[in-house]
Amino acid sequence: MKKILSIDKIFLGITALLALVGLFVFTSASFGLFARKGFSLNDLLFDQVILGVFLGGIIAILVAHKFPIKFLQTNALYIFIGSIVATLFVFVPSIGLEHGGAHRWVDLRITSFQPSELLKLGTVIYLAALLPVLKDRIGTLKTSLSVAGGILLLPAIVLLLEPDTGTLAVIFTAVVAMLLVAGMKLRHFALIVIVSIFAIGILAFARPYVGERILTFFDPSRDPQGASYQIQKSLLAIGSGGVAGRGFGQSIQKFGSLPEPTGDSIFAVIGEEFGFVGGFVIIILFLFFGVRGIQIARRAPNMFESLLVVGIVILIVSQSFANIAAMLGIIPLTGLPLVFVSHGGSAILFAFLGVGIILNISRKN
Repeated sequence: MKKILSIDKIFLGITALLALVGLFVFTSASFGLFARKGFSLNDLLFDQVILGVFLGGIIAILVAHKFPIKFLQTNALYIFIGSIVATLFVFVPSIGLEHGGAHRWVDLRITSFQPSELLKLGTVIYLAALLPVLKDRIGTLKTSLSVAGGILLLPAIVLLLEPDTGTLAVIFTAVVAMLLVAGMKLRHFALIVIVSIFAIGILAFARPYVGERILTFFDPSRDPQGASYQIQKSLLAIGSGGVAGRGFGQSIQKFGSLPEPTGDSIFAVIGEEFGFVGGFVIIILFLFFGVRGIQIARRAPNMFESLLVVGIVILIVSQSFANIAAMLGIIPLTGLPLVFVSHGGSAILFAFLGVGIILNISRKN
């Protein structure tokens, strides 16, 4: 009983609330899929409820109370390499799954698995273990650039081959945030940002779909039936929700015209059914999640655990805000799901695993 009371109950409560709200919203968004051919209620429930929330919740509880965090630090390199190898399985013809020209999933027969979720966590664990060793040198330009470039090189190659630039952007954000917390100077941070902008420009030419998303962002009306279709329908859904929304289950756009209503467009369903109020509540919950997570990081007993919490929090919060911003037309479309809410058992599973690690560390405060 003492162990249960020692975890951060506020952080646990915020996570539980996000998961419950996510299930509630996901149920409503799923109605739009049931009206289409080829979608099974059993498959959706298995991925989201059984594999994602139920199994993820159990893993979070076990990790929070039983898992030795020191194991992650000791074996960080092996975890990182293992996550890269696991991600490469998406290219194996017999088990790799292709959807929309992207190779991002592995067929486990009973369900599919997205190994890039493991890659995100593996990268953060390895960097959190590496930075304390380099803490006296992280303020130099050479060390900052070599660590950032070195840690991102292999994940970038694999993710660009899939391609999955959205996940790469999330990992990049977490890596830079961890470097800043570890002592990287702001001018070095600015240099990394400038280099990244040039890299995005090169990527836009190398990957036409990236350039198309950028052009669509600056001119949403240029291809309303093609590249601009999703953002047009998303803004229409959110705008039609008004202040309080149409009500639970009453979205019109999810029935056919809104792409991926349970996926990366689920915030548009929230906006249509629950209005500005519902969307604001989701944003506030993720904001509280981030603030409380950083508070736990500040009280962590050592640099490794502090950086690990920062990395996990940034992974979850940056991805969620990127999803919301894309649906509002603030940034180009990313294809990233809304954590704890969008369809995706493996994404929810690893989000809960990250939460379990944070709760474990919070016990030591």
